[in-house]
Amino acid sequence: MKPTCPFHDKGLKGDFSPAHGVMVRYMRIMKMHRCILEDRLKETGVYRSQHQILMMLSDHSNISQKEIAERLYVSTATIAVSVKKLEKGGYITRAVDQEDNRMNKLCLTEKGKHTVEHSREFFHNVEERMFRDFSAEDLAAMRQYLDRIYDNLSQIPLERDITERED
Repeated sequence: MKPTCPFHDKGLKGDFSPAHGVMVRYMRIMKMHRCILEDRLKETGVYRSQHQILMMLSDHSNISQKEIAERLYVSTATIAVSVKKLEKGGYITRAVDQEDNRMNKLCLTEKGKHTVEHSREFFHNVEERMFRDFSAEDLAAMRQYLDRIYDNLSQIPLERDITERED
């Protein structure tokens, strides 16, 4: 069964350059991947942004909302809203930091751990299907290409980086 994703059957017309053609395909893949994950995540009752917090807590227990915001590159206000919903849903608990009473440390509950476990299994299955018929050499080459792209992008200064340096 094909995913019901608005990006699934879009044509790839209007490639202006080889690099643009690759970029269009990359974006199309990312959007389709997100649609597939969001479709399955609906079963958990947790939205994608909330799910990212659960996955982070699974890997880094007892971190603060501020640390999560920094790692996910979002505002602390955004995290606060999601944390409140996750706590209300029974996925996480908050505990006051013993060293700094102004901070809360977040932990997964059993329900949160179960959701993460279920999701990791699903993610693994999607990855297996996504890279079906790719050799180890294909994946190694792809990883190298993506690393090079990342390195190239990290050489482009962000406006906020420039502003911070001027202060």
